[in-house]
Amino acid sequence: MFRFIFRLLRTVWSFIDGTRRVVTNLILLLAIVAIIAAIAHPGPTVPDGGVALLVRPAGTLVEQAAFDPFLSVLSDEQQKETQLPDLLEAIRAARDDARIKLLVLETDGLDAGGLAKFGELRAAIADFKTSGKPVLARGEHFSQSQYYLASVADEVHLAPDGFVLLEGLAKFTTYFRGALDKLGVKVHLFRAGEYKSFAEPFTRNDMSAEDREASQALLDGLWGRIRDEVSAARKLSPAQFDHYVLNYLGALKAAGGSRAAAAQAAGLVDRFSTRDQWRARIREHLGNQSKSAGEDFRRVDANAYLAAVRHARSGKPDQIAVLVAQGTILDGEQSPGNVGGDSFARLIREARENKRVKAVVIRIDSPGGSAWASEIIRRELELTRQAGKPVIASMSSLAASGGYWIAAGADEIFADPCTVTGSIGVFGLFPEFSGPLGTLGLSVDGVATAPQAAALDPRRPLDPVAAEALQLDVDYTYRRFLEIVAAARKMEPNAVDKIARGRVWSGQEAVSLGLVDYKGGLDAALFSAASRAKLQDYTVIWPTQGVPPMRRLLQQLFAAAGDGNFTAAPGAVNGIARRLAADVRSLALWNDPRHIYIHCLCEIP
Repeated sequence: MFRFIFRLLRTVWSFIDGTRRVVTNLILLLAIVAIIAAIAHPGPTVPDGGVALLVRPAGTLVEQAAFDPFLSVLSDEQQKETQLPDLLEAIRAARDDARIKLLVLETDGLDAGGLAKFGELRAAIADFKTSGKPVLARGEHFSQSQYYLASVADEVHLAPDGFVLLEGLAKFTTYFRGALDKLGVKVHLFRAGEYKSFAEPFTRNDMSAEDREASQALLDGLWGRIRDEVSAARKLSPAQFDHYVLNYLGALKAAGGSRAAAAQAAGLVDRFSTRDQWRARIREHLGNQSKSAGEDFRRVDANAYLAAVRHARSGKPDQIAVLVAQGTILDGEQSPGNVGGDSFARLIREARENKRVKAVVIRIDSPGGSAWASEIIRRELELTRQAGKPVIASMSSLAASGGYWIAAGADEIFADPCTVTGSIGVFGLFPEFSGPLGTLGLSVDGVATAPQAAALDPRRPLDPVAAEALQLDVDYTYRRFLEIVAAARKMEPNAVDKIARGRVWSGQEAVSLGLVDYKGGLDAALFSAASRAKLQDYTVIWPTQGVPPMRRLLQQLFAAAGDGNFTAAPGAVNGIARRLAADVRSLALWNDPRHIYIHCLCEIP
């Protein structure tokens, strides 16, 4: 029996050891192949003779990929992501490239990304049109955000059985107060700013009057921009646009139930086209009128084109570092997808100490988070300015609360008109579970050396002295927030307080209020950084936090082999799973050493 067990264990160990050797050798082989490919590959090229730049974003439009493309090759559970800065750079380069004859936009794979990101990409496409080159867009169907992007094209094509869904903007929140009351859980809220609504779902059963006022004003402003820009692009009056949105059922009845016909009758699309007809139309624009209906058109994918452009530009000595602050701001070390106080501060220091880096652009797409971590990051930006390197803040879809706190460390702030920003307010939360424990017959008792030794024990009722101390800390942090903003914006703290109080603003409003310097996207921020640093010829670099060198090498290898978009598990179940995973990850928010937060529940899809 002992010999049998020994042989069994030895066999199992041999299998494990063999598997380990195979995996190690595969990784080593991949690294060798990557190095050889990097040395021997002549570099990406763009075909001559006139091609179409194919812009086909997929998944979520992000500032910086948080998911790992290497792991996505091994599993289909990775979420698709498309990096907005890559598309902007490719489109900007294609505008003046004689090899690119037109831009082809296909939006079917695009899921989400934030209104300001769509607006910035839309503006880049509009700028491309100033070269005189046409832009053609098509969708099997169009969601609201997809259509907002596609509407800028010279021709908008729709599948014969497709639809254009324009539904307006909304903000609805789930409130937990009733459920918490039934469980006997008390949530103590400490805040500064009556518009600071992040914690209200835990303390209310409905939307507060202040949140309702601010949210309605924000949504009305953002929707007005969408309506005005789409109407102008499609040569419609705002009234015609509103009629389609507000009287969709009537438009559908008038079109005999055909959603595609209703969209065309409203002037939202130019043509219906099947996939082969779409390819034929593009070939006409390229001057290739082949009679083969199934023949594809001459094209270059945006990622492949960008690789060729960057390869041709490589080697410039001066650099501008773009540091992406995307996600919740948390204390300590964090990987891409969240902003770590320590890890992001290290990125800033490295840029400051790098002699080749002449300026820093901080690209912010964050609702905030830890007040402690936000101040660590802002201070590093301030030190970078003191070292003589310009710092420009570029706001993406969301730069609120802690996102605005760190922007205050910049020389200038740029925002898209649809950026959600502000939310200058502070809150703290303390959950108390003494009620549920008592219901279960559990009691808590003990001794301490001082009254506050166990004051923040959630098993016990919150001590009034501790509650007062928490509110004082929140009030102090709010005053500190006001002082930082006032110093950065050259305003009086009282003047900042009038537009703060936790209220959110659009980028358009933030400019008029003095919270933002200029309307503009990433390109405008880079131009400002280059001007301040007196740079004519430079390279833009994108340092990332928490990615080991070997992983970066493997990412580059796999990105070079494909189009940079990786498949996620399809269907509604996968979407729900991703949402639940995001909710679980959001629990990591509560890691501020002082339990004081500057976070905004204000993102507009």
